[in-house]
Amino acid sequence: MESNFNGLQVAALESRRADDMKRLIERCGGVPHVSPSMREVPIEPNRAAIDFAYRLMTGHISVVVLMTGVGFRYLLRAVERHLDQQRLLDSLSDVITICRGPKPAAAMREHGLNPTHRVPEPNTWREVLDLIDQQVPISNQVVGLQEYGITNASLVAGLEARGATVEAVRVYGWEFPEDTTLLEENVRALADGRRDMLLLTSAHQVVNMLRMAEQLNIIDALRDGLHQTVIASIGPTTSQMLEECGIQVDLEPAHPKMGHLVTESAQRGCSLVDARKRWKVVSPPLEQSNHPSNDSLFMRACRGEKTERSPVWLMRQAGRYMTEYREVRAKQSFLDLCRDPQLCSEVMCTAVDRLGVDAAIIFSDLLPILMPMGFDLEYVKGDGPVIHNPVRDLDGIKQVRSLDHPEELDFVYETVRRTRADLPEGVPVIGFAGSPFTLASYAIEGAGSKQYVNTKKLMVSEDGGWDALMEKLSQAITVYLNYQIAAGAQCVQLFDSWAGCLSPQQYTKYVLPWMKQIIAGIAPGVPVINFATGNPELLPLLRGDRRTVVGVDWRIPLDVAWQRIGHDKSVQGNMDPAVLLSNPDRIRVEVDKLLRSVAGRPGHIFNLGHGVHKETPVENAIALVECVKQWSE
Repeated sequence: MESNFNGLQVAALESRRADDMKRLIERCGGVPHVSPSMREVPIEPNRAAIDFAYRLMTGHISVVVLMTGVGFRYLLRAVERHLDQQRLLDSLSDVITICRGPKPAAAMREHGLNPTHRVPEPNTWREVLDLIDQQVPISNQVVGLQEYGITNASLVAGLEARGATVEAVRVYGWEFPEDTTLLEENVRALADGRRDMLLLTSAHQVVNMLRMAEQLNIIDALRDGLHQTVIASIGPTTSQMLEECGIQVDLEPAHPKMGHLVTESAQRGCSLVDARKRWKVVSPPLEQSNHPSNDSLFMRACRGEKTERSPVWLMRQAGRYMTEYREVRAKQSFLDLCRDPQLCSEVMCTAVDRLGVDAAIIFSDLLPILMPMGFDLEYVKGDGPVIHNPVRDLDGIKQVRSLDHPEELDFVYETVRRTRADLPEGVPVIGFAGSPFTLASYAIEGAGSKQYVNTKKLMVSEDGGWDALMEKLSQAITVYLNYQIAAGAQCVQLFDSWAGCLSPQQYTKYVLPWMKQIIAGIAPGVPVINFATGNPELLPLLRGDRRTVVGVDWRIPLDVAWQRIGHDKSVQGNMDPAVLLSNPDRIRVEVDKLLRSVAGRPGHIFNLGHGVHKETPVENAIALVECVKQWSE
């Protein structure tokens, strides 16, 4: 794929290597706007650093985690006039040292030291904890943590959860550059929508960009401008900071290096910028909702807030296991039912009333979105959905239409409106869509599949067909979900029913960039449940952005899944739906076991690990909901 910005206006907040960044952008055909955004400032005097070094030298600290090379050098500098530096270096050689990547390791080697362990790429706090889990028992140990900038609460919590006592020391902070003229110019241009892309290589560039906007009194304008700008982050640490600040991430390179960042941004920049402009044209106006259900158990759990109990709802809670649904379904085809908003609302509201659940997902299906894109969809009795004109190559994909007329799916948006109007105000409405991989699989295979041979063949081809199809699907899904939100959905869920056929490497390369693009384009502040089934190894890749809830299927214990995902995320799941085929006593035992594994941690939504089986006695579904509600009493 050609690396060419084709004249895009590209902003970057690089500091140390501003000239290199400018040259790289120009070489790839972009118009660079590079503004140094920060400078390292040592904390002086630093009594805390002296105390930290003294405790290390006297044997009170047994493990030291070094986060940055600059931080290691500043630590030595902070104590050199107060303590014997050689004795400090000798003490470091006697304890376990963990370097977050190559830079602190290089700084140690400057003084004749070799780290005990070096954290592999992408060098985030998660890799630090993974290495510790595999090689460094820290229970009942004192772990010294050299921090930089602001405290990484997730890392500290992870160390403490593993039984360590954490003694952290900050040795430097980040301030504005001495001349802020270029930074001010870039921040104003981003707020005004005069930059097409923004490239970021450090989490603290994000902090200083927002600080400058506050200083200029344009913070709201900057956030609006950034929502219309394509954001490229050098790696997970920077992405995490963006997400924590409520800013979408559209692109992350395969390797966290400046060259990869610029090259891959140039490869995808034009299509991403075009997609953002198209979304702006076809997406509905979105206003921040202040609906009463925003204070419900479900919405609070989505936000990771403490709740009196886990809220509960069930995937496929309005379905064939209910007599009321079968009576409605007997009178028309499935697609006709999906096209009847009044009946869809009636079916779902009946289920909510009978089960007593805490949220309602609209009654619809994953595949109608494909119809206005040119696919001939039929639901065949006994066979399920069938696409009569699947696409298998680039020529066929070129015939797939973009969702330029989302009003063709108004029956879905009207279902949202009717369901919202018919439900009690305190019950949130969940909209949904299929994820791009699952939709692509149907579009390519023509139906469900076991091997996904045609899908994977196109996925690994190098003719651009896969990216072209995923681009169209991702744009359509984003617009589709925003229309559901505009119609009254308080939350949306992405279903990736077939993602389990992929390895983590395949998902990372062929699916994750598009998922990030979709989540970034969904209305800010609206919770997004990201649910993929079939392969628990994908769970860490489903984290999305700050407001994303990770759906967990039944193939892994929930506590193990949550640890893999990260306890900073809310999760949904994950009882095996087959349990509902047993009896109320067994259901009660399984509910108790799952909720005990939650251990009172905020951010849990009780659900099945997949949809309700059609053979399920409705009384068992009711019993499950009652058990969840009674458990905290």
